Amino acid sequence: MGNNLFFDFGDDDTDFVPLISEGNEEELSVAEIPETLPILALRNTVLFPGVVIPITVGREKSIRLVKEAYKHNKEIGVVSQKDTSVEDPGFEDLYQVGTMATIVKILNMPDDSTSVIIHGKRRFELQEITATEPYLRASVKPISDIKPTENTQEFEAIIGTIKDLALKIVQYSSSMPQEASFAIKNIEGAGFLINYLCSNSDLGIAEKQAMLETDNLRDRGIRLLEHLSLEYQKQKLKKDIQNKVKLEIDAQQREYLLNQQIKTIQDELGGSPFEQEVEEIRQRGETKDWSEETAKMFIREVEKLERINPASAEYSVQINYLEVLLDLPWNEVSIDNFDLRRAKRILNQDHSGLDQVKERILEHLAILKLKGDMKAPILCLYGPPGVGKTSLGKSVARALNRKYVRMSLGGLKDESEIRGHRKTYIGAMPGRIVHYIKRAGTSNPVFVLDEIDKVGNDFRGDPASALLELLDPEQNSTFYDNFLEMEYDLSKVLFIATANNPSSISAALRDRMEMIEISGYVVEEKVDIAKKHLVPKQLIEHGLAADQFVFPKESIEYIIEKHTRKSGVRALDKKFAKVVRQLTKRIAMGEDLPQEIQPEALREYLGYPEVLKDEYQGNEFAGVVTGLAWTETGGQILYVETSLSKGKGNLTITGNLGEVMKESAILALEYLKAHAGRLGIPENVFEKWNVHIHVPEGAIPKDGPSAGITMVTSLASAFTQRKVKSQLAMTGEITLRGRVLPVGGIKEKILAAKRASIREIILAEENKNDIDQIKAKYLKGLVFRYVRTVQEVLDLALMKQKVKDPINIE
Repeated sequence: MGNNLFFDFGDDDTDFVPLISEGNEEELSVAEIPETLPILALRNTVLFPGVVIPITVGREKSIRLVKEAYKHNKEIGVVSQKDTSVEDPGFEDLYQVGTMATIVKILNMPDDSTSVIIHGKRRFELQEITATEPYLRASVKPISDIKPTENTQEFEAIIGTIKDLALKIVQYSSSMPQEASFAIKNIEGAGFLINYLCSNSDLGIAEKQAMLETDNLRDRGIRLLEHLSLEYQKQKLKKDIQNKVKLEIDAQQREYLLNQQIKTIQDELGGSPFEQEVEEIRQRGETKDWSEETAKMFIREVEKLERINPASAEYSVQINYLEVLLDLPWNEVSIDNFDLRRAKRILNQDHSGLDQVKERILEHLAILKLKGDMKAPILCLYGPPGVGKTSLGKSVARALNRKYVRMSLGGLKDESEIRGHRKTYIGAMPGRIVHYIKRAGTSNPVFVLDEIDKVGNDFRGDPASALLELLDPEQNSTFYDNFLEMEYDLSKVLFIATANNPSSISAALRDRMEMIEISGYVVEEKVDIAKKHLVPKQLIEHGLAADQFVFPKESIEYIIEKHTRKSGVRALDKKFAKVVRQLTKRIAMGEDLPQEIQPEALREYLGYPEVLKDEYQGNEFAGVVTGLAWTETGGQILYVETSLSKGKGNLTITGNLGEVMKESAILALEYLKAHAGRLGIPENVFEKWNVHIHVPEGAIPKDGPSAGITMVTSLASAFTQRKVKSQLAMTGEITLRGRVLPVGGIKEKILAAKRASIREIILAEENKNDIDQIKAKYLKGLVFRYVRTVQEVLDLALMKQKVKDPINIE
């Protein structure tokens, strides 16, 4: 595009700048053209429909033509002449296609020339000359533009590209005013835009005329687009060359001046601070005890730093990288304390129970003492909340005389949180593993990975997969962090992972860890923990002396039994905090309080006993059986209820049960149908009674096969109307042929049974091994019945006595 976007009244009758038409594009396309028109020949320009241009008229015939036309209907035919040197063009000297125009205004200029503003309307084709005097007049035939009716999206894309290119050309052109972009942006019609830009382009007359003669707007747009693309490339190349030359000159001059100033200032101050910083980094590197390969890489990175301009952003990135390398404890380890008796004493002081974990730590310490070096084990402690999994890491660190760090993995979804970001990114940093090792200051801390079962994943990667290398003793000696871009030895780190639900951990990750179950505490253990830890801690935290108040055993048991039944002690700790707050308030108000807190006083501080869901509710109703379940928060009892109603033998199952549990209910009913005779149940009753099985607390999802024997016992009790044995609970999976299979979570279930005052538990025979591994104090007061078949379960669970007001089942 040229520099002819605005009025420019030059010395030639073709100097002009087209303007935007205010008319409607559709109106112009159907504008009526008289059969004959006075013909105005133009030199050096082509008039397009919809475009308004000023022209300078110099020939006498042309002046007479425009003045007479302006007095009448103002309509003229405008045609470009082939040879601009011809003063009096005839028919053969004109192009065959022109544009009908209306005269907008005639201006008499100060230099006695005449300027005319004309507005292009519609194209026409010359037929024949009808008069030559006093000016040319010819018969004409209207020509309409052809607009695309198919594939309009392509045409819209062409128009959009044309507009974008035109705006870019205006931006790059130094000889074109930026206001030209305003005109381009405000053209809405596709035909207007094409015609306007065709007029504005610096194409020759012949090329512009060829575009005018193109009937199809799409084809005309494509021809224009080809020209604009070429023009844009020329303008961009020209601009790039100018900028490059200017920048090179400016940069060289600026750099020279700045360097001279910096040199002068540094000479006055006694040396460059950047050089001093690099030298300090180099000296710190010489004191590090790292491998030869790491040392070579460090020197290479320092030399790279020396070549970087301190004013550039890359300089700070490189400084940050080198400082991370220097801060890491390469081969720096804390000295382990190999006094096994001391370690055992510390572990026992801090935590009651957890014998399996303590034994594993002592084994590791013993091997280290004898061998001197050993890859650290990867332990995973799983169990309900509040049993001391996380705090155990601190005790282990204290027992081993190691540093302790803890990293929470709950909700972690970004793999780069583990492996770090590449240092080329802005704001890059090492992964959290390396970060915590740097914070610890040693290469062998006790590293707790908390809530490993709650690691997520999304489009940013799978952190659990990154943990595979970290938690593999065969691989973590060469752990690769993206930020470090080198391997780091984590084999001396003692990793302890914690989880509530081990089934949520991927199989590959679970296989790399030693899985150690930490069960909940019995009442005696909770009492011991409360006396040794919880009560003194809460008293001190609330500004009291550790021995200012005493909670006797009866008071602690009252809180445990009446206000919290959780497997762990976190909820118990909150209850003590509530009591101590009440005590602190009363002391601050000047009240005298007894040192010993009795159960009667606790009722005042804690309110009424909470209604607890895991209390045994008796055996007065047929079809109600107590089962044992395992959850992430520990074991609990659940009830399976069966009711019968007259009907056609339909089975309804409610209680928010999962697919496995629903299948157990169907199995139980089918078994009962197949063995109805053994229980004295008429076979035809199943077709006369609808069965409804419900497990209370419908808002809580439930699943798993362990309620199988509970469901079959519930159904048998409902159909026989016999009572279920009092203080009895059960857990076990069933098969279609009546076998009872073992289930998991036995210790947690036993604790739940004891909390609910259950005395007798029915288990699968294979679960006897699980019972044998549990300490006797957990089993005190319980009787275990081991069974192999469903019939044995029913013989043990169902009493001969029927419930009060039994239903007549016939």
